[in-house]
Amino acid sequence: MSSQDNADRYISIARACLRAINDTATESGSREDKIQAVYQAIDDAFQAEFAEQRQAVAVMASVLERIASGKLSADEAATLSRITLDQHPNTSDQGQMH
Repeated sequence: MSSQDNADRYISIARACLRAINDTATESGSREDKIQAVYQAIDDAFQAEFAEQRQAVAVMASVLERIASGKLSADEAATLSRITLDQHPNTSDQGQMH
């Protein structure tokens, strides 16, 4: 995951938070309801931003399970690993997250 990807996710989440704060400032309701609405908006933003990454991790876990089964030759396992990594190049980069 590149630094730019992280920055884009951070900005998207921050905007969702600010939007939720602005929306609840003009709504009627209790302070607790407004706080809960902001928390929900934050959670929704995080879920949306990291859905693709969770899916990539699930695919990689499935590939690792196939390799770990021992039913593949070394060449098949290497090929499957390379194909998977090539499809998800950003998930193996462990750059800083804000």
